[in-house]
Amino acid sequence: MAETIYLRLASGDWHLATYLLIFAIGASIGSFLNVCIYRIPESKSIVSPPSSCPSCNSPIRFYDNIPIISYLILFGRCRNCKANISIQYPIVEAITGIFAILTIYYFGFLINSLIYFLFIASLIVITFIDLRHQIIPDVISIPGIIIGLASSFFLHNITLMNSMLGILAGGGSLFLVAYVYQVITGRDGMGGGDIKLIAMVGAFLGWKAAIITIFAGSFIGSVIGIIAMVLQKKDTKYAIPFGPFLALGAVIYIFFGETLIKFWLTNTYS
Repeated sequence: MAETIYLRLASGDWHLATYLLIFAIGASIGSFLNVCIYRIPESKSIVSPPSSCPSCNSPIRFYDNIPIISYLILFGRCRNCKANISIQYPIVEAITGIFAILTIYYFGFLINSLIYFLFIASLIVITFIDLRHQIIPDVISIPGIIIGLASSFFLHNITLMNSMLGILAGGGSLFLVAYVYQVITGRDGMGGGDIKLIAMVGAFLGWKAAIITIFAGSFIGSVIGIIAMVLQKKDTKYAIPFGPFLALGAVIYIFFGETLIKFWLTNTYS
């Protein structure tokens, strides 16, 4: 995938205006994702009322709601009360814009790009909600499983059977691990949200992706957890949510999954 992107960039297939347009559309969707991140955990409507300042509740004018640009112009402060605006807002908008470019650039202007981009957008929402509240809302993961199953009819590399096996391999394996851990230790070692999240990953990407996502997420999470434990000099095994690492593992698979599988097969059976 990396080689493909490099060749396309080098060949100049796309003009700068194309990149900017796709990024702007993605960043605008990211602005909506921020609404979801803020309102879903509080069980608020993501449609109404219009966006307002969390501090003074004054409505945000349209010219103060331009992704990234408005944040920079206002120096990260509300125009009315001058309260600080979370850096999360431009970060989510920028990340979403970047992934809009990557998905279309890699998969082309096809249904695959739309499906993968919407899937990644849901992972972004899940990641930031889990980081802040340490929950993965069912309102995202459960419909995501159903949508993932339906997407198998449109994705050229995922069959319905593969999607169903992905749900079982992902959600089933984590459920088994959580159950065994609880039986042995008497404590909950993994939340149900993580189980439903990996089931959603399997529904969209198939059983191979579910397995690789679990291993990649566990490895990255373990490394980050060890680093955090060393820096804080205390046990942080319950302080770091697992959802963001599963989301990162799924994104890695989308863009590098085939390369990782070929690398593993080559080095295992060579």
